[in-house]
Amino acid sequence: MKNIISNINKAFDHRIRLGIMSVLMVNEFADFKTLKELLGATDGNIASHTKALEKKNYIQVEKSFINRKPNTRYLATEKGKKAFREHLEALEKLLSAPKDLENKN
Repeated sequence: MKNIISNINKAFDHRIRLGIMSVLMVNEFADFKTLKELLGATDGNIASHTKALEKKNYIQVEKSFINRKPNTRYLATEKGKKAFREHLEALEKLLSAPKDLENKN
């Protein structure tokens, strides 16, 4: 039997990274403040988890100034979108595995 968790992506193991990617999959972009508020995370949490996703090239970071205030916004890359879709498919297969096992018995 094939390992049913082999396609689960470790980059999305943490709930903050899972949340960041979920937000970016349904929005063109999200800024730092929005992610922080939506996920109920600290500045440090958002910074470290976005950095981890950026390192994997799953998200792109854009820095600018709006009315002289720094603004950081994040966008999911095509690579990140593909990896996240594959991760979700792997989770769906994992959730259906017990049912598949019942049918084999």
